[in-house]
Amino acid sequence: MRYNLPFGLLSALLVAQNSFAQPTAPPKPLRKPLSKVNAADYRAHVQYLADDKLRGRLPGTAGYQLAVDYVISQYQKYGVQPAGENGTYLQTVRLRRAFTEPGATLQLQLAQGPTQQLTYGQDFTFYPNPAETNTTVTAPLVFAGFGISAPELGYDDYAGLDATGKIVVVTREEPKQFPDAVRLYNTDLLTVLQTAARHGAVGVLLAAVKPNAKPPEPVKGLVSVLNPEGKVEVSRTYGGAQLRVVGSVNAATLQQLFRGAATDTARALAALRAGQPTSVALLPRLTATQRSRYQDVESYNVVGKIPGSDPKLRDEYVVHTAHLDHLGVGAPVEGDSIYNGAHDNATGVASLLEIAGVYSRLKEKPRRSVLLTMVTGEEMGLMGSAYFARNPTVPKGQLVANINTDMPTIIAPLLSVVALGAENSSLATPVAEATRMMGLSVEADPEPAQNRFIRSDQYSFVTQGIPALHIKYGNKTADARNNLSEQVQQWRARYYHKPQDGMNGIFDFEAGRHYAQLNFLIGYLVANNPPRPTWNPGNFFGERFAK
Repeated sequence: MRYNLPFGLLSALLVAQNSFAQPTAPPKPLRKPLSKVNAADYRAHVQYLADDKLRGRLPGTAGYQLAVDYVISQYQKYGVQPAGENGTYLQTVRLRRAFTEPGATLQLQLAQGPTQQLTYGQDFTFYPNPAETNTTVTAPLVFAGFGISAPELGYDDYAGLDATGKIVVVTREEPKQFPDAVRLYNTDLLTVLQTAARHGAVGVLLAAVKPNAKPPEPVKGLVSVLNPEGKVEVSRTYGGAQLRVVGSVNAATLQQLFRGAATDTARALAALRAGQPTSVALLPRLTATQRSRYQDVESYNVVGKIPGSDPKLRDEYVVHTAHLDHLGVGAPVEGDSIYNGAHDNATGVASLLEIAGVYSRLKEKPRRSVLLTMVTGEEMGLMGSAYFARNPTVPKGQLVANINTDMPTIIAPLLSVVALGAENSSLATPVAEATRMMGLSVEADPEPAQNRFIRSDQYSFVTQGIPALHIKYGNKTADARNNLSEQVQQWRARYYHKPQDGMNGIFDFEAGRHYAQLNFLIGYLVANNPPRPTWNPGNFFGERFAK
């Protein structure tokens, strides 16, 4: 099976296409509406959303509701139609925060010898079960390497391994032989869990391999989304109701699990690092018990619609997303405990609101309809976007593309961008055209180790087979040092996910204005182009999800 060109080569081609083409102005009907996007309005949105009275916009709180009400008021101001449930702007998202109660146990029983009791928080820890308040599982164990099953790549940790009714042990080391996107997908925790469930496992233990690694830390407050019937619809830590126990073990415990097996940990891990699947039945049986408790709250995605102008295409939708939530009130840092989330992601919300303003000034709308969707629970694991992508408020098959805006990091002039995900589909074309109109260059990701493509809401749409992208800052700077990623890293250390991410931080609201204009142009070009966006032939994500 073929796969798309390596990311670096595709990015180079996109950059070359963008760099050598002559700059072009936006179409005349767009120029005046675009010109009225201004930095002061953008700043005003951010200032309201990052105000202390919103208390960090934690889903399920009065502060988050203030943010919802603000977005709705702006939608109404700009003539954006309701596109939520029951004629409203809202889609209800039922969030469940789960906790493991004290007293969880893990026992190992070898073929010979006494039962061994392991110590919670030192030898092992469990993820709370979002679907069972009381869990007891007794099962044999198997080791499944990295937990990857990808025969189309010539690699399968489950080949010849019977995992049915068993607890699968996997290492969280990452394979080196796959391209970045393929590796990121296959080693993502949710993929590992879903793969184990697909092979019949009843549990997964994630094993550390370094003896000096910190003990597994107790996992607190994991979040899932419930469907209207009260069942778990979305969870990043349980790959379906079949998986009843998920946890972590330290390296010493992994050694014990291999006791008496056909190989030992040293040989198994060496083979894995050499690219050879090494799966083996383990001799101990395991008994795991835990109790979980829940806190359930209702939150909301906020969905508005700009109807398209074409009688045939108006029932198809281009979806802009930005997450409305942040972290709420937490541990004080330098005397401040409100995590305002000005950059993360009041700036993204401001961008979508300014896009709404541009559409309100257009005399003729694009052929397709456009959804402006503010999602909840991104900071909890992409919960709101995952729920919307699975259960959109319009027919799912009519979603043609997602353009996500998450923390554009507007701390310097916008001179270049990275189009995360554009290399996977025909969305690279409107990106190249829109950036050319804006006089911007397109670059390869300066921070590939950040795994940004799978860490924000666009990934929820990708896993539903919908082409998606996320525009981030490039590396170009006005002083020609072209080191913006270094400045962003310094900014991140000081502000990211801290109370310091408020209005007293570093901002370039002119850059925010340009982000909004650019994302509008990309979405408009997709909405106005009769052919639907398509995955590139042989693209990994297209092959995996679009079918």
